[in-house]
Amino acid sequence: MYTLRDAIHNRYSTKAFDPNKKISDSDIDLLKQALRLSPSSTNVQPWHFVIASTEAGKTQVAKSTQENYKFNEAKVLNASHVVVFAAKQNIDDAHLDKVLAKESADGRFEKGSEVEAQMNNGRRYFVGLNQTSDEAIKAWTGKQVYLNLGQFLLSTALLGIDSVPIEGFDAEILSNELGLTEQGFDALAIVALGYRDEGDFNAKLPKSRLAIDNIITEI
Repeated sequence: MYTLRDAIHNRYSTKAFDPNKKISDSDIDLLKQALRLSPSSTNVQPWHFVIASTEAGKTQVAKSTQENYKFNEAKVLNASHVVVFAAKQNIDDAHLDKVLAKESADGRFEKGSEVEAQMNNGRRYFVGLNQTSDEAIKAWTGKQVYLNLGQFLLSTALLGIDSVPIEGFDAEILSNELGLTEQGFDALAIVALGYRDEGDFNAKLPKSRLAIDNIITEI
């Protein structure tokens, strides 16, 4: 594993993966926990993930990279694993009840307690603020998924695993191909994971970011 200093300096968007190098099962198990334990507003967890590690699975995901996004096909097919990040299209009572029940089972409060009522009412309040239209709730759930995505990318870097987040794909094709639409989810992003190919040009280039004093104000 890397230190945080190493991880943030070594991480980059991998443009070419070595198809012969595979991520260990133990590292994949850790990354699954990173997905599961990510923060979200009011702990609403409005997400679902599809992990493709087989050739058949990656081929399914790669169907969404055809035509306008052909340049991303090899990244998907040559990666060790590919993770599809999807967001709920709306937050219904069944989902809110499921989250509350799991919190109770995990010991965050006693069932039927005042704390349980406060948690339930608070979460429903914020969901209500953001569920004023289909567009509004999708924007809000999408933000939660991207919180998860950020934690996931850092997690891969800490494990010394290369990755690239991908938005260049046909979300409608992918959502339908994986049965996400019928489950009430929209595919938002793909992350291809693995180990860089020696010929990856981007691995040899220096990082380029705006200076600290351009982006941070201390008060």
